[in-house]
Order: sequence, then C-alpha cells, then structure tokens
Amino acid sequence: MRITMPPEMPTSLDYPEVPVGAILAGAAARYGDRTAYLHNDRALGFSQVYGAACRFANALRAHGVGTGDTVAVHLPNCLAYPVAYYGILLAGATFTPANPLLPPADLAAQLADSGAVAAISTGPAAEVLAGVQDRTAVRLVVVVDGESGPGRTEFERFHAGQPETPPEVAIDPRTALAHLAYTGGTTGRSKGVRLPHRNVVVNSLQYACWGSGSVPVLEDGERLGLDQVGSEDEWPSRLGTGVAINLTPWFHAMGTIGGLNVPMLTGGTIVLQDGFDPVRYLADAERLRVTQLGGAPALYAALLACPDFATRDLSSVRSLSSGAAPMPHEMIKALRRRFPDAVISEGYGLTEVTMGATANPAFRSAVRKPGSVGVPVFDTEVKIVAPEGGEEPLPPGEPGEVCIRGPQVMTGYHDRPEETAAVLVDGWLHTGDIGVLDKEGYLSIVDRKKDMLLYKGYNVYPRELEELLMSQPGVASAAVVGRRRADVGELPVAFVVRRGDAGTEEDLMAAVNANVLPYKRLRELHFVDAIPVSAAGKILKRELRARLEA
Repeated sequence: MRITMPPEMPTSLDYPEVPVGAILAGAAARYGDRTAYLHNDRALGFSQVYGAACRFANALRAHGVGTGDTVAVHLPNCLAYPVAYYGILLAGATFTPANPLLPPADLAAQLADSGAVAAISTGPAAEVLAGVQDRTAVRLVVVVDGESGPGRTEFERFHAGQPETPPEVAIDPRTALAHLAYTGGTTGRSKGVRLPHRNVVVNSLQYACWGSGSVPVLEDGERLGLDQVGSEDEWPSRLGTGVAINLTPWFHAMGTIGGLNVPMLTGGTIVLQDGFDPVRYLADAERLRVTQLGGAPALYAALLACPDFATRDLSSVRSLSSGAAPMPHEMIKALRRRFPDAVISEGYGLTEVTMGATANPAFRSAVRKPGSVGVPVFDTEVKIVAPEGGEEPLPPGEPGEVCIRGPQVMTGYHDRPEETAAVLVDGWLHTGDIGVLDKEGYLSIVDRKKDMLLYKGYNVYPRELEELLMSQPGVASAAVVGRRRADVGELPVAFVVRRGDAGTEEDLMAAVNANVLPYKRLRELHFVDAIPVSAAGKILKRELRARLEA
C-alpha cells in the first residue's frame, strides 16, 4: 500500500535520459548568480560552479583523462569539491570519492581497486596520497590550496584559461559509470559500488521531487530542472529559496546525492563549515535564516546537548531530515518539542541504492510515524524476507531482511561477481538490514543483519536495547554489541556516554533489563567518553567489538 499523494503529484516520475552534468547545466540556467555554496564568506553562484566545472572538465581532457578513466576526489567539503565532481563527470570520466582521513593502507587499497588515474587532494591528505601513489595507477595529482611541484598541479592553475563550455563527450546514461563509490566499511573492507549516470540522476530526482513536490523537466534536451507542482500549503519550501548547513561529507552517498545533486535541482544554498562546533552551527543557522536541518543522529544529539539550541531564533527552519543511522525515539520527541511546526523526516538507504530508497512523506498533511524511515520513494519497491534466506515476502509486522528493487539499485560491485550475485537476485538487492513493514507500508529498521546477536539460538536486536538506554535519564548516546562466549553464543554488552547523572552502571543496566525478556538482557555495561562513529555518522561497532576482544 502506498501513501496517498496530493492530487497534483504523480505516483511515478518520468526520468529524462541525460547524464549527471545536465543537473548542473539546468541549475546554472535557472538559478544563475544565486549562491550555490558559501564557505567562510566565500561564495560560488550556480553559474560560477558550471563555468568552473566546464574548465575543469576541459583541463582533464587536455591531460588525457576522460572516457573510461576514474578520478579520485580525496577532499573534505570545500568549494573545490563540486567543481571537481561535476568537472569529472562532464569530462566523461568516473568519480570515485575517497575519505581524506583514510589511513595510508586503506587509501592505497581503494585507489588501486578503483584503478584511479588521477586524484584531487589537499593539505596533509595530499602527503598521505604522495606516500602511497607508487602503489596505485594515479599519474596526475591536483592539489587544492597547495603548491605546484613535481608530479602535482595547483587546483586553480590546473583549469585556468580553459573553455567555460562543456567538452563534446558522448555519454550513455545507462552504461557509462558516473560513480564508483565505496561502502562505508563499518563491517570490513570497503567494496566499490558501480553506479551509472542514470542511477545518479534517478535517485537525485526521486528525493528532490519527493521533498519539494516537483516533477522533472528537461529544457533544450540538455538542461535538467524541476517544475514545482505541489502547493505552498503542503510544501512551504519553494524552489530557489532554501538554505542549509551541510556537514555530511560529500564523499559519502548521502552527501553526494543529498548534499550536492538534490540542492542543485532545488536551487538551495549550501553553507559549509570546517568541522562541527554546535555553537557556531547554531549561530550560523540563526544568522543565515536556515530553512532545513539535516544530518546523521550524532549531529542532532550534539545540538540537543548544546544550551544555545533552546535560545537561538530558529523560526526559519521548516524541515529536519536524518539518515545514515536510525534516530532514537527520544531524540525525535525532543526535536518535535523544539520544532512543532516543522516536518521531521527520516529516510533510509545505502551506497548500493545510490543513496536512498525510502523517506517519510514531506508534505505537511501526511502521516509520519516516529521511528519509521518512511515509505518507498517514487518507483521503488521494498519487501521483507526471512533473515535465513529466501525471496518470499514475510507478512506485515514480522522482522526480516530488507530487500529493495528500483531504478537506483547498483549494477554490481566492482570486480566482485560472486559478492554481486550474493546480494542481487532478480533485480532485488538484499541489504543485510533487518526491518519491519507495517500494514500501511511504512518501514522501520530493526538492526543490521550483521549486528544481530544470537544468544542460545534467540535473535537479539541491539537497537531495541539501545532505544531503551536512550530513554533513560542522563544517557547521551549508547551502542550495544556482542561478546562471544562458546556456551551461549553472544552476550549483549552496552557502551554508554553519559549526559549528567545516569546513576551507576549497575543501576542503568537493571533499568533496561526490567523491560526486556530474559534472553535479551544486558550482561555488561561500560561508561565511555565517546562512541566511535564514521565520518558519515554511523556507529563503528567493529571498534567496540575489538575493545571487548582486547
């Protein structure tokens, strides 16, 4: 069962067969000099981004980098990032994002696996890159805010003087690879995910149209844009008016689609900050009249803990969105109290579906269920199957593995045919996440399949225990992993960050265990200063397991 959209909105979209560059071309034509990106009082307009990206694309072609080549962007969020990103795609090359904080061995492995022939880097990250370059195919290095030298060219100098029109490149959106994106690696070595141009365009349109009440339009066969057909009563944020602070790394799927391409389509201004300081974040949100807050639950946890959150004028905020990890119920309740008139929406996705597959409805009169990640977005199907395997859907209310089918699903893992075959079955992607669909088609994520614990043959889902911990006074964040024991399987162990008085470890554990069945009870609880998370805000449970093993 699908939600009932307002009558002016279709239930399916028409996706133009264009490459990703059409998104930028359309934004430049429509929004012109409006600020696309703002960083430390430096601004780039939409048309400026397009001109610079065209120059960058022509520079790559002039250096022999183009169709069939892969280019790594090894940068933090900065004004050079969208120029490089769109320039790579306009040149007909493939973009592969690399976390600038990757350790040398992991960076070398990813660059070698992707076959990247060029890389854009900066600062200390560029020195790490230089140290492993001989283990890769990288022959061209472009550095941002750095000196040109042997084997490297400064970013601005690299594309200065090139034409501000896109190079003539034939790109088949269905077969040409736009992204070779790597999985987060929260459970092991990252895998390359193959995403053609069509995937990126489709998923960007799915979320841009879903969030703004729009439909795609194609002008002159090469400029992609939106026509906002939804009413202002239902979708109060209008195209070309939004402002958001983006802390989601652009090297992450949620950043590349939700933080780069969706704002390009909607004409939103993206504000960049160097690192996360809640006080500065809230000051900028007030000063710039931010209309949307977005990020992983870790961001909202920090904002809720900041005294300025209650006192800053945030009346301009019309919507809040969250992804990357499930948001605790207590956090949702706290945000609703702070923003009673704003739409608070969680979504769900993974790199293997380009970015996302579900979202809570964004129009004002829709039903949004706390703890749910919403319903499938346009032209997307979700089913739940038995965790042990099989393709038959389970009935509503029964937990099992989440499977997704839609035009945004990857074509496969890079050079890993066996692993591709294991997760792609008749067009259905087996995600490895455990979820539940209710009778109205709303999806709730129970846990990662790999995080599920087995205690004496019983399934124990850590998220249930984490939710109970988060509901206790004085708990800022919590994570539960398993301690292996030969006689019973895995014992649930909690790591907790305190905020104020949470009582003793024994008191907190007793409060949780009073509310669960005996086989689900916590066996240990440890107070810690912080819980490790990835750059995208996902809890790194492998590091917590390593602590237990140590």
